[in-house]
Amino acid sequence: MTDIVRFSNAPIVFTKAESLFIAIVDKLRLTLPYAEFQHVGSTAIPGTLTKGDLDIVVRVSQEKFCEADLRLAELFDRNTSSFQSNEFSAFQDVTSDPELGLQLVAIGSEADHFHLWRQLLESNAELRCKYDELKRSFEGQSMESYREAKAQFITDSLRG
Repeated sequence: MTDIVRFSNAPIVFTKAESLFIAIVDKLRLTLPYAEFQHVGSTAIPGTLTKGDLDIVVRVSQEKFCEADLRLAELFDRNTSSFQSNEFSAFQDVTSDPELGLQLVAIGSEADHFHLWRQLLESNAELRCKYDELKRSFEGQSMESYREAKAQFITDSLRG
């Protein structure tokens, strides 16, 4: 069965995501005291359309990447549908409310762009509108096709 994408911008979605972000980061700081944690993705920008999941980027030095990867793997399931490398790993908790995605990145690596995307969306209202338009065009369609279009949109936007 194909996953169908649905979006919302209801205030409760953002409140729940922020509450979970605070709780997860409080726990992760004990395990990864050297890491930087940032709320990224659409739930980091209240009022935008979102699938409602929480995305957290965990930024660490290249030297600490393997250690952080192992520690996160003890706490969360690996997102096996996501790309993995020695500079990027993805984890998930599909049982949390909202669903949780963690992206571990080595600072300065090619994959270290999640926080840049959030900053760009925060500072550019026109881009946020275009991103929401993209989302509206995929409402009720397959998650796979949405993710492909979203990835291209983000890549193009970050290139300027």
